[in-house]
Parts: sequence; C-alpha cells; structure tokens
Amino acid sequence: VQLQAFGGGLVQPGGSLRLSCEASGVTLADSAIGWFRQAPGKERERVSCISNSSKVIDYHDSVKGRFTISRDAAKNTAYLQMNNLKPEDTAIYYCAVDTLWSRVRTGVPRNWGQGTLVTVSS
Repeated sequence: VQLQAFGGGLVQPGGSLRLSCEASGVTLADSAIGWFRQAPGKERERVSCISNSSKVIDYHDSVKGRFTISRDAAKNTAYLQMNNLKPEDTAIYYCAVDTLWSRVRTGVPRNWGQGTLVTVSS
C-alpha cells in the first residue's frame, strides 16, 4: 500500500487549500480514510475521517464547518478541502487508510502517507 499526499503549502489566514491523497495497492472506495495532522510540539490529532461506506463522517471540533473530506473512487484518491484556514491549522497533514473503520476512528490505521506541510501565515 502506498499513499501519496500532496497539496500543502503556504496560505494566508482565510484562504483555502485542497489536499489530495493518491493511493496504490489499496482500493479507497472500500477503505476507511482518515486525515490527521501534527503541529510542532503537539500530539498528532485526527482531523477528519470517513467510513468505508461513507455513511459516517467525522470532524475534529476545530475544523467543523471549514473542512470537508471526500473520495473519488475512479481516481482512487481522497481529498481534504480546507477553507477559512487559520494559523492554528498549521501542521503536517497525513492521510491514512485501513480496511477497519474502528482503526481509523480510533487513530491507529495501518497505512500512512508521508505527509504534506500546511502553513497558514500572513
């Protein structure tokens, strides 16, 4: 399984970015997917996750209403649309997948991408 996350960069507060996570060796349409982030000096936290069936979608309270998780089965790619970005969103963002929703939901998925840096600053 390989996950390639990209789309990070430097953006001003209030701006938007869309992170992408391209997968190989796994079918994202059948997987639970999570986006996680880790800011300097802080613990890793789960930003958003979506169940295998897409029936359950969860967001960290700090990003509700601003971030949207999605997947494109045809492209085998997952996305995290981030709007109204704030300086506190600055972190390395990771995508992760697992066949088990419980592992993604509890923050221990078995397959991780390499991370993409998001910096929100004026």
